[in-house]
Amino acid sequence: MARFYSNENFPLPTVRRLRELGHDVLTIQETGKADQSVPDDEVVRFAKGEGRAVLTLNRRHFIQLHQRSPDHAGIVVCTVNPNFASQAEQIDHAVNAMQLLAGQVIRVDRKSRQSGSMSEHGLGSTAEWAPSSFSA
Repeated sequence: MARFYSNENFPLPTVRRLRELGHDVLTIQETGKADQSVPDDEVVRFAKGEGRAVLTLNRRHFIQLHQRSPDHAGIVVCTVNPNFASQAEQIDHAVNAMQLLAGQVIRVDRKSRQSGSMSEHGLGSTAEWAPSSFSA
């Protein structure tokens, strides 16, 4: 199972479900760094030092950090999903399919409410994950 460090904006119910699924998740709140506006690059550095992939909803900034310096323990960027259990299960599925998280960005998007995938409707991929080198 994966080791994660959840950013301040990451939903705690998703963290709890990931733990139920067997993942080791440390929250920024548990490190005593909550409400301190810790810069994103420091979040990545701390996570790397702990051997943990970052969990975040802050997609743009963390993808940019990855582009500047892909030397990290992994970054999982998610869209906001009020179905926390589903979000955790998507993350679980994505990371279990990976052999290595280090240096990777995994994108986890919320499932479409429409029937069929959003890609079938010409809106791009969702409910998909893909390690990538993103270009913003």
